Amino acid sequence: MGDGPADEMLFEQRLHPHRSLTQRGFWLLMLVFGASMFVSSIPFVVLGAWPVAGFMGLDVVLLYVAFQVSFRSARAYEDVCVTPVELRVEKVSARGARRQWRFNPSWVRLEREEMVDYGTQKLALVSRGRKLEIARFLGPDAKAHFADGLSRALSEARRGPRFN
Repeated sequence: MGDGPADEMLFEQRLHPHRSLTQRGFWLLMLVFGASMFVSSIPFVVLGAWPVAGFMGLDVVLLYVAFQVSFRSARAYEDVCVTPVELRVEKVSARGARRQWRFNPSWVRLEREEMVDYGTQKLALVSRGRKLEIARFLGPDAKAHFADGLSRALSEARRGPRFN
């Protein structure tokens, strides 16, 4: 892109799925859970019910796998950029597959689905009868905050580029 008024970035945000558990917290959880399963399985082994220990070990392995899948899915993201002449959305899956959409900000509408008790549930860009859901993995408060910023940028983009 050049450096003219039409290329001015009005809004740019990368959205990531939220994960409250850090890698360090994950390993601490696995250590505590694994140790508790080991200690809990000792009486079963002593009493001769050793298969119970295997199932407790399987619980540890399944918990580990579930968290790894969750961490892998957190690699997905969405980039949303608004200039006076273009709204661009790029979605990247956890596996790295990219899809990109481009809209004219003058012809796109941000549609919100809100519930009184739960806040903003869905955000979608609507243009020419097509709908693209965005910010799917954000919580209601984060969606509302994101939607406010994007709405302001779209309003600014509709005014067109500013020439001095």
